[in-house]
Amino acid sequence: MRVFRGLPNAASRAPCALAIGNFDGVHLGHQTLLAHLRAAADRLGLESAVMTFEPHPRAFFARLAGDVSKAPTRIANLRDNLSSLQNAGVDRVIVEHFNQHFASLSPEEFIRQILVEGLHVKWLMVGEDFCFGARRAGNTDTLKEAGQRYGFEVSVLPAVKNGDIRISSSAVRAALAAGDFSHASDLLGHSYRISGHVIHGQKLGRTIGFPTLNLRIAHQRPAVSGIFVVQVHGLSDQPLPGVASLGVRPTVEDNGRVLLETHVFDYSGHAYGKVVQIEFLQKLRDEEKYHDLETLTAAIENDASQARAYFRDQARIPASSATDRI
Repeated sequence: MRVFRGLPNAASRAPCALAIGNFDGVHLGHQTLLAHLRAAADRLGLESAVMTFEPHPRAFFARLAGDVSKAPTRIANLRDNLSSLQNAGVDRVIVEHFNQHFASLSPEEFIRQILVEGLHVKWLMVGEDFCFGARRAGNTDTLKEAGQRYGFEVSVLPAVKNGDIRISSSAVRAALAAGDFSHASDLLGHSYRISGHVIHGQKLGRTIGFPTLNLRIAHQRPAVSGIFVVQVHGLSDQPLPGVASLGVRPTVEDNGRVLLETHVFDYSGHAYGKVVQIEFLQKLRDEEKYHDLETLTAAIENDASQARAYFRDQARIPASSATDRI
């Protein structure tokens, strides 16, 4: 799969079947759309392409308005979204930088400059509520009319449901905010995970008996925050049990940087630079600020005890510890 930051150059603008969307989390609704995209590309002998946006358009407008609280929380980082798109059989992804210039394009300018001239679209699929262009003036009817003029087919995907619930990124965000990882998994089609390179941290954890794997979270509003029971993929043939904190570390920092810190039970191997996946299993509590390290350490000890009890109760590891697996 090829990834382009902005429109491809002229040599890479082969005619394509295209899907447009934010694809945050690539949930089952997205996966249904992508399956239609792949089938159409195969039927028409085209490359399959996806156009997505960084930052999320709503996040851009929230910052413009000076109220970042109106920005949607982020389900997945770009790495994980791209991995999911690749798994769905997408040939190329256009990550369009959403800025003032892009936001000001009229629907006709978007169709002509982006879809027709920029991507040579021959088949297009969007969701039924898709709107585009300045002031969201364009919709699916606009696209269908333009398709007749410019020679591309437009297909609109109706809402995909799980029972009576419409599958959407908003529904996934709500499930994650509530700590309902089972429901989030039903909507995503897989367990909720965050991946990344293990980076060096302050190494405070090792001084208090809880060394951690640190993953930087690029976005400031992750869909989950707090303390969690997790298991870690990428360090061993089998996932390893642990406890994780995702947040801004208020007891030891005040810079607002978001970090995912994971203490892997009874693990002492080398991890720096490795790509790992942290799978979220259960939320234990919200992030808190403690007045000293002694209180923080006691809280971490309690979190670790609860996490170990979770694994014993779920029969995920032997009752003793994870040591037997390492």
